[in-house]
Order: sequence, then C-alpha cells, then structure tokens
Amino acid sequence: MLRNCFLKALLFFSLATISVKAQVIPFDSPRWQMAGNEFKVVDYLGQKALYLKGAGASIGDAAFTNGTIEFDIAVTGERGFMGAVWRVQDPNNYENFYIRPHQSGNPDANQYTPVFNDIAAWQLYYGEGYGNPVKYVFNQWMHIRIAVSGTQAEVYIQDMEKPALFVNEMKMPVRSGSVGLLSSNFTGAYFANFQFTKSDKQALKGSPPPKKETPSGAVMAWQVSNAIPEKLLDNVTVLNTAITENLKWTKLECESTGLANLAQVQGITDSLNTAFAKISLVSERDQIKKLMIGFSDRVKVYCNGKLLYDGMNNYLSRDYRFLGTIGYYDAVYLPLQKGKNEIWMAVSEDFGGWGIQARFPDMKDMTISN
Repeated sequence: MLRNCFLKALLFFSLATISVKAQVIPFDSPRWQMAGNEFKVVDYLGQKALYLKGAGASIGDAAFTNGTIEFDIAVTGERGFMGAVWRVQDPNNYENFYIRPHQSGNPDANQYTPVFNDIAAWQLYYGEGYGNPVKYVFNQWMHIRIAVSGTQAEVYIQDMEKPALFVNEMKMPVRSGSVGLLSSNFTGAYFANFQFTKSDKQALKGSPPPKKETPSGAVMAWQVSNAIPEKLLDNVTVLNTAITENLKWTKLECESTGLANLAQVQGITDSLNTAFAKISLVSERDQIKKLMIGFSDRVKVYCNGKLLYDGMNNYLSRDYRFLGTIGYYDAVYLPLQKGKNEIWMAVSEDFGGWGIQARFPDMKDMTISN
C-alpha cells in the first residue's frame, strides 16, 4: 500500500562524519526535499508541523547508518499508513516503519518493512519482530523514537523507556543513507519536532528472540528470471520456448525461514509483474512428492514444463478480511521422473510483497540441485 508513496524527489546522499549530537531539522530548512500529492508546513496543535498526504520528505545529506530518529506525530484514527524511513539508498530502496491508526490495539497496529525496488513487503514480514499491538491517541501529539544498530532496531511509541517493537533482523544491507518521513494517500498525518542522531555504537534495550530453525526440507535458493507480463501465461498449460528461451537468470539465496523476497532481484511495472523462480530436482526413482508452498500474490507451478497448480493469495482475494500474508499454507504433489526434474514457479505481484517459499516434508530419494 505504501508503494510509490515515498516519492521520486528523494535524492542520493553524501557521506559525513559520524556524530552523536542530535540534529533538529526545522521543516522550513532547505535540507528537506519534499514531493507528492500534499505537503505543507503549518501550525497544528501548538507546533510548527509538516502535513503529508500521499507524500514524502527526506534529508538527503543525512548519511545515516546507525543512531536514532525522533518525531512527534498526530493522526485522526482513520485508515492510513504513516511513519519514517532510513538508510534510503534511492527513492525505491529503504527501511520503513509506519503506524496503522485504524488498527490501534491490534497485532498489526504498526509495521516494519524493507522496501526493495519500490515494493514494500508487509505480506512477507508480519507478526513478531515486524509489528506489535499498540493503542494510539488521536488528534494529539504522540512521540516516536526509532533506534537503529546494525541489523536491529527498536521503536518506542509514547513510552520512551520500553520499546513497543524490537526488530531483530532488518532486511536491507547495512549502508549509509538519508532519513525522512512519509504518509500514504489514504489519510494525511502531521509531524513535528523531527530530529536524528548518528552513532556507530547505538545501544538497544531489547534482546533478540531465540532464532527460529530453518524448516526441514526448505528450498534455500532459487534461480529467478527477469520479469515478464503475467498475461503471457494465460491458458499456458505447457511451457514453450517462445516463453523460456530468452529469459535471464539471477541466483537468489533465501532467508533462514526459506523465504525468497523476489523484489531483491527487480521491481515490477503494471505489465512486467511476473517472474519465474526455478529449482532442479534429482530423483532416484519415479515418485510423487508433496511440496508445501507459500507465495505472494499469485503462482503457477510447472513440473517439467506442465502446469500442475494455479493459486491466488492476493489481498482480499479469499474474503474481505484476508491480508494475503505468506506461509506454507498450500501444497502441490509433484510427479517426479527418475533423474532430473525442473520445477518452475511463475510468481505474480500486485503490491504488499513479492515472495515465494517452498519445502518438502519428505526428502527421501531426491536432492535439490541448483
């Protein structure tokens, strides 16, 4: 939903000396770059504030890697997605935390997500470590503080002693970048008293949860193709060379959970929204193997060129409350032949996270070969 909300006016950063001194940046400072549908400096609730709706604002020369980001925010309680960004590499690649005022008190009241190639990934990263229930106040100022250290971050909301969210593993590479604010098109938000510090030894109060074990039989790497139009596969039950011969491939390693975030390879356009993720299997005999899969948003599964499964996991595709979050929720039974087998997943994306994951409950008499 935040796709395209952090807008193209964000500029590349320049490196600067690490500092622990807070930098308070008034919204009328020329250091800010702002763009979008609505952005303006106003007086609101006794503060000089920045109003954003469908807009973003950044400090392009922040050169921020580790440290803190602080600001006050005021929202109405209507549906919206507003918060902060950091380590911004360009308008399409950054770390992001935002609140969902309309989900106040619910498990998805807020969200950490990386944004790779202009694709936010809240459907891939949800639950513990990505969002927590927080009750918000409306039409008054709330203070938010984000502390960033290496691959971890803490988010404080109103209570500055206890973090509301501990992010154990941010997904973007640890690199210096700009910092900023954004708000989606749904409802605007007011921001005040923005400041940030830079420190190469930022302390965190939280502690990481026990590391989850990699699921047994998980596929841990894929070959990912360049993006193609989804409609190219309409009614295609057998893959042909007109579709496959000119594809270019990139190896993508999975995360420890088995998740492959396909946006790390490339972004999408309205027409080029589908990529193949493929693996090779070597079976010691003819056999049928169960493959558990998770995908976002849609998938077509081809085994040795033949279509076996066509699934949909879009936001709201199954009922009006359905979020489209990824998990090992579906299964396909692969008719493997003795020797080499090719499994191709055509994964299509609209918004919210472009991902694939797969695991074999039983690996007997077969190996994965990439």
